[in-house]
Amino acid sequence: MKFSLRLASLKSGLFWRTFFLLGALTTTSMTAWVGMISVVQHEPQVQQISSQVISVVTITHAALTHSAPELRRELLFELVSNEGIRVFPLEEDDKVEPPASNALMPDIEKLVKAKLGADTRFSSKVNGVAGFWVSFNIDDDQYWLMLERERIRGLTGIQWLGWASVVSVVSLVGAAFISSLINLPLRRLTQATRDFAQGKRPAPLPEKGPLEIMEANRSFNQMVDDLQQVESDRAVILAGISHDLRTPLARMQLELEMANLSPEAREGMQSDIGQMDAIIGQFLDYAKPTEASSFINVDISELLADTAHEVSRLPDVRINTDIAPGAHAMGNATDIKRVINNLIENARRYGKTPGEEYTEIDIKCSVKGMHTSKRVTIEVQDHGAGVPADQIEQLLKPFTRLDTARGQANGAGLGLAIVERVMSRHNAELHVRNRDGGGLQIQIVMKAL
Repeated sequence: MKFSLRLASLKSGLFWRTFFLLGALTTTSMTAWVGMISVVQHEPQVQQISSQVISVVTITHAALTHSAPELRRELLFELVSNEGIRVFPLEEDDKVEPPASNALMPDIEKLVKAKLGADTRFSSKVNGVAGFWVSFNIDDDQYWLMLERERIRGLTGIQWLGWASVVSVVSLVGAAFISSLINLPLRRLTQATRDFAQGKRPAPLPEKGPLEIMEANRSFNQMVDDLQQVESDRAVILAGISHDLRTPLARMQLELEMANLSPEAREGMQSDIGQMDAIIGQFLDYAKPTEASSFINVDISELLADTAHEVSRLPDVRINTDIAPGAHAMGNATDIKRVINNLIENARRYGKTPGEEYTEIDIKCSVKGMHTSKRVTIEVQDHGAGVPADQIEQLLKPFTRLDTARGQANGAGLGLAIVERVMSRHNAELHVRNRDGGGLQIQIVMKAL
């Protein structure tokens, strides 16, 4: 159940819509936050970096200017070793690349030049060596001072981008979790509704959480309980009706056996009683519910073979079978057999083979498709006169008999209506058409196991 809910969340349009909306909101908020921080931090960063550059250049200039010439080499070595500062003579043939292009650099250049002089130059790479390069003068000589980039913090937005990326990923994971959490009650309700529509008894939904969810789940649970009670009451009522209706018939049958009647009269009354009993049986079969909770793995091939064997004993029936082995489907075996018997009885009554005293009936079964698309197809067809094409749809309506097309017969007109009702509760397809060569063909398509 949990796995199916998780799988459903991946297919849920509502889940992805919620996720993308939260993701878009988070991304927009993060972008606005980074932009705001950049604007707010721009001036302090410019001031900090400019002051740092000015201080380093000023101190280095002063140290070199006031130190003894013989000690300058040692001083330069100490600056490189301890401070990460390098000083090189500025030559006319130096290969100089422009400074880094970012939002801070123009303002940094402006402040530094205001302190060190307008002829101060900046570079991101000199003679192939990358760094933060600033020029300065000692008397008439020009020098390059190179700072390691790590000393100029905030010059690039890499750190900001990194933190923003981490926060964005965490936010998207949070959005997925929140979307799943929000949609979980709806997925549970959808799954329970689907199970109930298929005739299954869904597990009670948890009556907790937000008020709206709690009330919806409570209402659904109450509806399921009420409908289950109605189904239970209907079964009891049908059992009572069956007893009440058939008891007088049994009494009539007993009185008929004791009555002093001619054989012809006795046979006629027995026929009438049998017809009344059959009509009552049709009414009860039509009203009887098919519970999906009673569905099991039914061996359709074996069920059809047994039914064909039983029917072949009737003197006015000829059965032809073409049943593929190993056809299985989920269903109520008793109801499926009742459907097949109804189809055979319908064919026996209405589909007499022209010019013969018997009814020829074909029973076929095949399995087609692969994996989840496998289908079991059951066909029951006779070799009679068939039905006018424009009246085929009428056959599935309750209390409808097309006697003029199929020969006179007695009944309540519920045979095919019962078939349609039972098969719809099995989520099966029912097709009615005229057979090529004459007769009526009933085709049932069920999902195979």
